[in-house]
Amino acid sequence: MEYNNNDVRRQDRLFSEDEARELLRNGEYGVLSMVDDSGDEPVAYGVPVSYVWDGDDALYVHCAKEGRKLRCLSGNARVSFCVVGQTRVIPDKFTTAYQSIVLECKAAIGLADDERRKALRMILDKYSREYAEIGSKYAERSFPRTEVIKLTISKWSGKSKRV
Repeated sequence: MEYNNNDVRRQDRLFSEDEARELLRNGEYGVLSMVDDSGDEPVAYGVPVSYVWDGDDALYVHCAKEGRKLRCLSGNARVSFCVVGQTRVIPDKFTTAYQSIVLECKAAIGLADDERRKALRMILDKYSREYAEIGSKYAERSFPRTEVIKLTISKWSGKSKRV
């Protein structure tokens, strides 16, 4: 996974790779953007999702076994994923302080059961660590109805504005 800020227009607002990794690790949610080409002409489709990063080159997202996300991914596995960190509107300066990262990824579905279970455990650990035992039982009961999407990161960049 290549951290590359060369295409960021405002080079004065670059987010360091260490800061970007921290946001990727701890971000509350991200927006998964895809192409929906199921109609007469392709349209953009973005949806906010909970996610977990494996600490290497992949993110995991869980969802139902059917739906628009999966239909989009079956037509085009190339996606964008954006995580926004802290933001603060500064009205008297007509600006906003922010942190964000944008990732180019390739999505995969139909993962092996062991990888799906591992991803669900990581999601539980991130979002519900204090309820791990109950969460594990819940995840196992809903496992047959749960899909896991793996987003393999190819390239990413980060930007921030400090005010």
